[in-house]
Amino acid sequence: MATMAPEYVGKTSFFGSNTPLPLESGYAIVLGFGAFFSVLTTVLVYLDKYANNTEHTSEFFNTAGRSVKTGLTASVIVSQWTWAATLLQSSNVAWNYGVDVGRPSGTPARHIQVLLFGILAIEVKRRARTAHTVCEMVLARWGKPAHLTFLFFALLANIIVTSMLLLGGAATVNALTGVNTDLASFLIPWGVILYTAAGGLKATFMASYLHTAIIFLVLVVCVYTVYVKEFSSDLIYTGLQTVSGYTTAQCEALYSANGTTFFEAGKYSCGPVPENEGGSYLTMLSGGGLKFGIINIVGNFGTVFVDQSYWQSAIAAKPTSAHKGYLLGGLVWFTIPFALATSLGLSAVALQLPISSAEAGSGLVPPAVATHLFGSFGSVMMAVMLFMAITSTGSAEGIAVSSLVTYDIYKTYINPQCTGKQALTISKVVVVIFGLAMGALGVALNYMGLNLGWVYQFMGNAIGSAVVPLWNLLMWKDANAIGAVVAAWGGMVLALATWLIVCAAEFGEITVDNLGTLNPNLAGNIVALASSALIHAGFSLMWPQNYDFESMGKIEMLEADMSGLDEKDYTDQFLDEAKRWITKWGWGFTVLMVVIWPLLSLPAGVFSKDYFAFWVFISIAWSFVATFVIIVLPIQESMEAITGVCYFIVGKKAPAKAPAPAEPEAKADEQVL
Repeated sequence: MATMAPEYVGKTSFFGSNTPLPLESGYAIVLGFGAFFSVLTTVLVYLDKYANNTEHTSEFFNTAGRSVKTGLTASVIVSQWTWAATLLQSSNVAWNYGVDVGRPSGTPARHIQVLLFGILAIEVKRRARTAHTVCEMVLARWGKPAHLTFLFFALLANIIVTSMLLLGGAATVNALTGVNTDLASFLIPWGVILYTAAGGLKATFMASYLHTAIIFLVLVVCVYTVYVKEFSSDLIYTGLQTVSGYTTAQCEALYSANGTTFFEAGKYSCGPVPENEGGSYLTMLSGGGLKFGIINIVGNFGTVFVDQSYWQSAIAAKPTSAHKGYLLGGLVWFTIPFALATSLGLSAVALQLPISSAEAGSGLVPPAVATHLFGSFGSVMMAVMLFMAITSTGSAEGIAVSSLVTYDIYKTYINPQCTGKQALTISKVVVVIFGLAMGALGVALNYMGLNLGWVYQFMGNAIGSAVVPLWNLLMWKDANAIGAVVAAWGGMVLALATWLIVCAAEFGEITVDNLGTLNPNLAGNIVALASSALIHAGFSLMWPQNYDFESMGKIEMLEADMSGLDEKDYTDQFLDEAKRWITKWGWGFTVLMVVIWPLLSLPAGVFSKDYFAFWVFISIAWSFVATFVIIVLPIQESMEAITGVCYFIVGKKAPAKAPAPAEPEAKADEQVL
């Protein structure tokens, strides 16, 4: 099983100079799919507008009417969190550390933050129901110095996420089709500009659903093929055990041809895994996997709590759907890195595909395995899957930046008397400008020699210090403004200093490659979060604000668009019960997946064949259930609107909805459940 296939013997990399797809297919995917989804989504938005009398105001453009239901909220959350890193980096880390990255604390651990963000989603509904951005809430509570501080961190989070999208996407498109990396960085964003500018957040949500459905369909095909059709858990298990037992001499023999040795320690995933129990790929006892997991948890707190796109989803969701949508979205999203790491990541090692560390660092493990399994069709599947992830998240980032610029820069500092029409115009212009600027960002990072893995591990150093103040913004009445500002900036400075110091101490010199390794980033990420928490707590305990949240509830709306603001959905009784529900289940699932699951797996040591088979069964079952739920539930919940569009297309009027019979008032817990 672990013997390299004859066609790969002597290859120094999987893709090399030959691409599995012709150059023309790269342009067809990047431009063709982009144009298709732009036209399709724009048409759907305007059909909804005319068939269901949806008014397109500036409020609707940036909040989607504050009436998005559970299924679509969950789908959007999955889509927003499915970056290039989700699809590519999880398999890359499984290629490095083995099955440990198939657990919650090893994979890109954003599901933890998603579960906990549901608590904030309820508090947004309680404290600031008319808000458009998180920075508006900061301004209302802590004033302009804090507003400028967190506006900087919010925009920085958008830039970091966008950079990861483009670095992973451009590298994959280049490897699969030969399209120039810099050109791909410019072309990829074009597909999202049209529908985002035309329909705003609602168009982004519609496109996100379509993209998520395609991603999950490709996911189940890959998982099924690896463990049911082509191989089995036993074969993959045997291959992983064989590879981890190879000596350096055996690995060199495997990666050599005509007397020339290609293998170097760390350049290919072959031989025992350093810091893993018994050097095995089949153990949860992994030092490298644990370090990567901590970096993920800290870094992803930053890219969730500091990214405006996630606050925007909370603002857009119905109060009855916000907390449930986040919980469901977190559980469904986890399927993607878990299943891909378990299938494509581990099979890349078991099959000993000649994937170099440079290719893995650029996120090319999944495309390599898919190309090996399916040929050119596998390359197309991966390219399409990746394009769906990039465009859906890119659209969310575009509308997030648009909202920040419109409400927190233009309205706050340039034109405080701006009208809804002016805000709508600015929002659309910013979407276009940001979409075009994304390409320049990708090119700049590529010339700096940074890849997806480097930026992914670094992100917590830069934005992790803003997490705790933004949590306290809604959750702690005594959190003060000076403490928030000092914590954000001070934590960032301490984190970056720690990152550099640890790098210099470990390697003796500071280089780009050394700065991208585990230990410096681990230290910087931990310092960012911990120092920020201590600083803000210290200031707030000494000078408590005792805030009443009144000013936050008076954030101005530019138009009298009261959709999604029905008072009966915002009663204290309901919101209190919803908060208790999401607190119980959010923390419950977090403890289960981050603490209990790993602890129960530790006694297994190196997995037995039966234990690994059970592990694989969980990933397969989770994949199929998640795929069914995330595709079917949004359709079922939106059937009334879909029916209205269908009647409109055939030139008929939808039948009037029969009035619901009078019922006794439901208890709060019944509304939640």
